[in-house]
Amino acid sequence: MNITFIGGGNMAQAIIGGLLAKGQPAKDIRVVEINPGTQKQLEKRFGVVCFSAGEKAAVADAKMVVLAVKPQHMRQVTVQLAPLLTGQIVLSIAAGIRLTDLSRWLRTQCTLVRAMPNSPALIGKGITGLISFPPKNMLREDQIKTIESITNAVGKSVWVKDEDEMNAVTAVSGSGPAYVFYFIEALEQAAQKLGLPIETAHQLALSTFLGASELATQSTDAIAKLRENVTSKGGTTEAALRSMANDRVKEAIIQAAEAAMNRARELGDELGKD
Repeated sequence: MNITFIGGGNMAQAIIGGLLAKGQPAKDIRVVEINPGTQKQLEKRFGVVCFSAGEKAAVADAKMVVLAVKPQHMRQVTVQLAPLLTGQIVLSIAAGIRLTDLSRWLRTQCTLVRAMPNSPALIGKGITGLISFPPKNMLREDQIKTIESITNAVGKSVWVKDEDEMNAVTAVSGSGPAYVFYFIEALEQAAQKLGLPIETAHQLALSTFLGASELATQSTDAIAKLRENVTSKGGTTEAALRSMANDRVKEAIIQAAEAAMNRARELGDELGKD
């Protein structure tokens, strides 16, 4: 399957690396990248073919075109790309760009897909939200397989039903790694304040978070049950959780995610302007 990437930044490189690891031939991957230095890096690291501009040869026989440019450049890129498309699946990984706007800019009958990956995709541990036009239930099985072969090259994927659910994905998993890093950072600072050396604080915070996440992944118990399992009545964990409840930490996290979702909606409006 021939795949063309428009843009060769970090996320595009993560996907390319994942595809190669799963057996995709490098000769079947093309990248349109205007930066000469990035071009050389892509060719040396992956052995893919690079183009400096959206030439017809770059997309002519591609089954999938992946739009991996910055959101603010998307309208310009898609308008230039539109005359070159001949019915390929077009998948965008640009945050905030809605399918309705992609369709308007491309003026084509191509199958359009919006994907919201997150930064753990850089190490093959990502989770990507997907929405398509036509909707997933109208796609052929081979089309779904092709789309998921891209996103699953760097982790897992989930399908959502509309753009507002994609805004929620953006708020939860797209921005989510930053929340996790924020919590780890706070746990590190707490460990240091309690008298532990910085190296020990770092190791404890990271290993605890990694271990708890893996336990939650492997367990069949609900997350609340796992929390209860380590919360002895009258113990240290109960004291900590009571303090968090008094400070309304859970409510603050939910409110933060809602703020992120609201901003995702605003970005869609801003980026979708003509």
